[in-house]
Amino acid sequence: MNLPPSIQSLQARWAQLAAREKTLLGLAAGLVLTTVLWQLSLAPALATLRTADTQARLLDAQLQQMRTMQTQAQALQQQPTLGFDEALRALTLATQQTLGSTAKLNMAGDRASITLQGAPADALAQWLAQARLNARAVPAEARLTRAALPGAPGGVTWNGVLVMQLPTR
Repeated sequence: MNLPPSIQSLQARWAQLAAREKTLLGLAAGLVLTTVLWQLSLAPALATLRTADTQARLLDAQLQQMRTMQTQAQALQQQPTLGFDEALRALTLATQQTLGSTAKLNMAGDRASITLQGAPADALAQWLAQARLNARAVPAEARLTRAALPGAPGGVTWNGVLVMQLPTR
């Protein structure tokens, strides 16, 4: 079998090496091969094994959160349907109690338009939850701007218009 000249010259050079040099070159080649195998096969598997407990805890927390949300969604689905008038009363009450003078409620068909002027962020979040649960109202549109106000709780207020879809009449 004819070998390329470069391999033939390597074979000739190998034959001229002393036994000690051959042993050292063999050890070096073995070390390089072991390092390559470690980097390609064992190191990634060990890294995955080290982080598996943390990932499992994170996934368990996500699963628990999803189950909680599922329970909430099922509870919302099982609530009795609400008529338009009842939903409007609940939305009006929530607006007065939670947002007070920072919000103005206007009706147009089966949509409620809430104009906000300096509504605190915490109060708005609480109002949205009440509107969803008590009035069965869902946001249809939101044109809000965030305003930083040093005197407000949390330092943030909201201005703009929220349009909420109420149950049909």
